[in-house]
Amino acid sequence: MPTTFRSRRGAAALTAATCLAALTMAAPAAAEPDVGPEAGRYIVQLAGEPIAAYTGGEPGLSATAAEGGERLDTDSAAVDRYRDHLADLRSDALATAPGADVVAEFDTVFNGFTADLTAAEAARLAEDDRVLNLWPDAEYTADTATTPRFLGMEGDSGVWQKQFGSVDHAGEGVIIGIIDSGFWPENPSFAALPEPRPDQSIIDAKWNGECVAGDESASGQVTCNNKVIGARYYDEGVEYVADEYASPRDYHGHGSHVAATAAGNHGVDAGDMGTVSGMAPGARIAVYKACWRVGASGCSLRVSNGVAAIEDAVNDGVDVINYSISGSTTTTFDPVHLAYFNAAAAGVFVANSAGNNGPGSSTVAHNTPWITTVAASSHDRAYEATVILPDGTVATGAGRGAALAATEAVLSSEVGVTGADPVAVRQCHLGTLDEAKVDGRIVVCARGANDRVEKSLAVYQAGGPGMVMYNVDSAADDVAPDMHSVPTVHLTIAEAAPVLALLADSDGPELELTAGRQVTAKAPQMATFSSTGPAIAAGGDLLKPDITAPGVDVIAAVSPASADGENFGSYQGTSMSSPHIAGLAALLIGANPDWSPMAVKSAMMTTAATLDNRGEPISRSGEKANPFNYGSGHVVPSRMFDPGLVYESDPLDWLRFGCGTGEVQDLGYADLCEAYGPLDASDLNYPSIAMAGMSGKQTVPRTVTNVSDKTSVYFPIIEAPAGTKVTVDKTSLTLRPGQSATFYLTVTRTTAEFDEYVFGSLTWQDLNGHQVRSPIVVQPVK
Repeated sequence: MPTTFRSRRGAAALTAATCLAALTMAAPAAAEPDVGPEAGRYIVQLAGEPIAAYTGGEPGLSATAAEGGERLDTDSAAVDRYRDHLADLRSDALATAPGADVVAEFDTVFNGFTADLTAAEAARLAEDDRVLNLWPDAEYTADTATTPRFLGMEGDSGVWQKQFGSVDHAGEGVIIGIIDSGFWPENPSFAALPEPRPDQSIIDAKWNGECVAGDESASGQVTCNNKVIGARYYDEGVEYVADEYASPRDYHGHGSHVAATAAGNHGVDAGDMGTVSGMAPGARIAVYKACWRVGASGCSLRVSNGVAAIEDAVNDGVDVINYSISGSTTTTFDPVHLAYFNAAAAGVFVANSAGNNGPGSSTVAHNTPWITTVAASSHDRAYEATVILPDGTVATGAGRGAALAATEAVLSSEVGVTGADPVAVRQCHLGTLDEAKVDGRIVVCARGANDRVEKSLAVYQAGGPGMVMYNVDSAADDVAPDMHSVPTVHLTIAEAAPVLALLADSDGPELELTAGRQVTAKAPQMATFSSTGPAIAAGGDLLKPDITAPGVDVIAAVSPASADGENFGSYQGTSMSSPHIAGLAALLIGANPDWSPMAVKSAMMTTAATLDNRGEPISRSGEKANPFNYGSGHVVPSRMFDPGLVYESDPLDWLRFGCGTGEVQDLGYADLCEAYGPLDASDLNYPSIAMAGMSGKQTVPRTVTNVSDKTSVYFPIIEAPAGTKVTVDKTSLTLRPGQSATFYLTVTRTTAEFDEYVFGSLTWQDLNGHQVRSPIVVQPVK
């Protein structure tokens, strides 16, 4: 996390009225930064709660924070008055730096502004009593036929039919905000829904957004309809490529893919890829373009623009936000996570991608309890193709292209443009292959750096009829059947070995590529790229990721501007798994509009599966996976609508969690922690249980609430982590509808090795078919 420069003002007095507010309500304790601030763009946090967290206390200004699971009412008179109050405070603070170039102002989920400051202006603001924190702006990148059948959504017995009467009604009344790279409005996944809309009055009552066409020419602007009901864009401080659109129109393709996965229309013809559908096809979409193509590939988001997008999404009235953008692994209290803290407090469900930095440990991002962090795994549709060597050896990989008869092949390193970077040539970057040297041969390219489909485009542009792509990194040894410009087979390190050996020992050998064929695969399997726990930011005492969903070979809408004119494409990444969860959350909210974001999260987590479609444990790279890979397991939509029990938590719990990790004090809020007390992350009322650094034994509390319409008696089923003993202080729980009960779970080390993590579970089971499962993760220490 970038250095935070803090004011030296002493902490303000606390009252009971401030218990709900987040870290925005008390001034920090004295702190001396190691170095002074430099000139640059800063996110400035001001004293005083934002609208989503204000619980009263200012003379003449009523509370604005949502109460008891209700949604934030951004149209109320109280909000208008408090918004004006914050604007006055902001103006007063800016008087300290009259030359500051303010590029964005925040008041709903974050109280402050973004500004370009000189070093002197930044220093003056850091000293100002009205300023809590200054964060230097930073950048993060995107974490990048259909999955509904695999998830049990389709058919007469599927989720859409059983829960909503038909697919047409799945997601009605719910708005999903997509903070990403925009959308391609002409894609049929975003076509207008049939009129009249049965949920129109619900949408009208909460929607406050707008459709910003953009500053582009007419061809680059966007229009909205009753499917994509709003669109905005945020490009302050971004130097994007010349072909980008200064509008919500998607150049990169990532945002279109994410939006269509979450809530794209049902039954859309994707050509040879089949038909596609989003998880919540009846939901509305609001687009917030904050991720931009700034180089040859990938898209980049400035933190200040991300906060601005979150702010607008909550004000606009979205129910769900998907954020498939990378983030910090070491902090839970930066501007983005503070904004999401207050978004969740306002009643908005937030899904974030876990990151694509696996398989190494402690690579998972977004380690906050108020966000649902999503890992990536495979689904059961795969495309297989092979490379046949002259001696009959067969190398099997992924591919969906046409067959290619035996053709001379060459390593890309042998056919590079004179003077080109050797690494770029090896990886087949655009413009690095010499057409005269390629001379109609299959080109064998290394994976890495540039997009996989860019490699085949480079081969095509150089006149190559086919490509073999091989993996080079054991940490990214999965294969993907992308839509390539030429017939392509993607090989793992092991499968590629004989091909590379042949090319090294032979002059101009011929390779044959077979046509891709669809096969039913063992699934889910964890993607090797999916980031894993234990979570650094919570010291291993909060299990992350929370859950896994399909994120490999996901077909959805893309931008033809960067996909060689194609409207659909196959992507993989936790960017693709997160919108599955966002869309499913929209379905849960549509069916249970009074549920809190934490109840929605709990329902998905406690009903998740840890076995694959063959009844075997979910695997990762051929080995048994564990909760650090998949959290609670793989989402099972058919179970989540009737979870039986849920684990709830609220903003005060999250604040005390931050005190327990020490981050709140590090930001200068020691007095706040003294007032409300720290909460050990293990003790947070979370659907999973994690105990890192457990010495001897440890007891944690949990509270469950019956969300079914029946009184039920639940009994505990314990699978103790190896080398431990696990007990629960209640032999049963009898709960009426809406009733809650607290229990205590104790883990005692017996023979478990010190400093090693072991895994188990606690399941509360009743006679009505409910199985409420929580993973247990324990690390005994001396």
